[in-house]
Parts: sequence; C-alpha cells; structure tokens
Amino acid sequence: MSTPSVPEPGPHDRYAVIGNPIAHSKSPFIHACFAEQTGERIEYDRLLAPVDAFVAQVRAFIEAGGRGLNVTVPFKLEAHALADTLSPRAAAAGAVNTLRFDRAGIYGDNTDGFGLVRDIEVNLGVSLADARVLLLGAGGAARGVVLPMLERAPRVLTIVNRTAAKADALVAQFAAAASGAGCRLTGGAAQAIEPGAYDVIVNATAGSLDGALPECDDRAFGAQTLAYDMMYGAQPTVFMQHALSLGARAADGLGMLVEQAAESFYVWRGVRPDGAPVLAELRKQLAASAGA
Repeated sequence: MSTPSVPEPGPHDRYAVIGNPIAHSKSPFIHACFAEQTGERIEYDRLLAPVDAFVAQVRAFIEAGGRGLNVTVPFKLEAHALADTLSPRAAAAGAVNTLRFDRAGIYGDNTDGFGLVRDIEVNLGVSLADARVLLLGAGGAARGVVLPMLERAPRVLTIVNRTAAKADALVAQFAAAASGAGCRLTGGAAQAIEPGAYDVIVNATAGSLDGALPECDDRAFGAQTLAYDMMYGAQPTVFMQHALSLGARAADGLGMLVEQAAESFYVWRGVRPDGAPVLAELRKQLAASAGA
C-alpha cells in the first residue's frame, strides 16, 4: 500500500503516543517539556487505538498531517511490520516504538535500548564498557536492549530466562554483534549465571507488575552492583527491594522512559533535548503521588 502524501512541516507539527490502554502515558508531559526546552513547535497527544485497528489509526493520523508516533503496548510488532524502512536497532529488536512519517515513507526505529543505556551510563554514572552484565528475561523488552548494550562493549553479557531456549535464541541472534564488540555472550536458564557479582543486572521481565521476582542467584548481587528494573512506580519494585536487601544499588526504569523519549524526539526533530530536568520533575510527581 502506498504511503499517503505528507505535508511540509508546519508551525505546529503533530505527534502522539499510540497504544491500548493509553490514558496512563506520561509521554505527552515529557514531550511538552522537551518542546518548551528546545523551542520546537509541536503538538503531542494520546491516541487510543482499538486492538484490531492499529494500521487504520496510523494511516488516518498521517492523512491528518501527523509527523510521528511513539508506539506502546500492544502495537510494537505491528509497527515493525508497517514500517517501510527500519533502523538497524529496530531490525535487531524485531519491534518498533518510534515511527516517523516523511516523503520517504514510514520509518521505524526502536529507542528503548538507547534509553536504557543512556540512563545507566549518563544519569546513573555506571559504564557498561568492560562490565559484567546480567540480563534477566528474553522477551521483547530484553531483545530490544541487547544490541545497544553490546555496542557499549561489555566484557560479558549473560542472558537468563526461565525458558532457556528463548535465551539461547537471543545468544544466537546477537552472536556476531557480540563478537564484533569483543564481548563474551552467554545464556540459558538460571544455571547460566556465572560465579561472582555482576556490575549491572537488568530486570527485563514483567515480574514487577505482579510482585514476582525473576529467577536469579543472590550471589550475582554485590556491593558494587547496579540492579536496574525496567519497570517503575511510586515505590521501589520487588526486584529493587530484593537487590537492596543484598547490599546492591537499585534503580527503576523511569529514566529509561525519559531517555528513550528524548531519542524519539531527536529522530523526529534532529534536536536532542536534555532528559535530566524532565526526569527530576517526574521523580517529584511520583514522590508526591506516593505521599498522597
């Protein structure tokens, strides 16, 4: 199907986040902050799509002059299939969270892994270069961050999943990228966790949504370990609480949310906003909601 013609950028270009559900999304607040910070004249809304009408909603948005979309659950795979061209990181992830519409067609990108890496390295001050990294989970969230982490050249990346075959599949998929980065990439079930504390442990499972801990050897956590949960909330997740009880440092995924949005903004506008003040404001809002 041909891509509808797209008008030249106007004084207020239209963007949105599309998903189902979508009312909870913080993306409109984040991108409004970025627009104010950078002077970019954009409008950014929430777009609720019926689960069986994602493509129709996207094409209607383009016809109405839309310039780009953030894509959230459950549409990241459909966005991948819809894109005319993909960034290398989106192709590797097999999923798209950022769509850009221009005369070249529909461009699909995945900024999740970039957001994770930037939050860990810039906001939290932990270098992934030459680090021992443990990734818990082998689903879509994990697959989206493997390549960006490998690009930082960790010494070891171990991928662990309850179903070992899924971890093995990711190891096979990214073996060439790991070799090129000089990283030893291993994986499997919990038994694949190597002796000694890891520098960084990333929880890419959805366990924190229902208070479940991922399978992980407690000895992987040390005093110098950063335990990072992709989920976030007003209170520390159960994974974070567990890591803290073992003497590790813990962080949630709110910074990843902000930094992946900043990268999406850059993909659309060619301007890179500063995520730090926006993250600080969201932290204040979460703290206020926790104390309410």
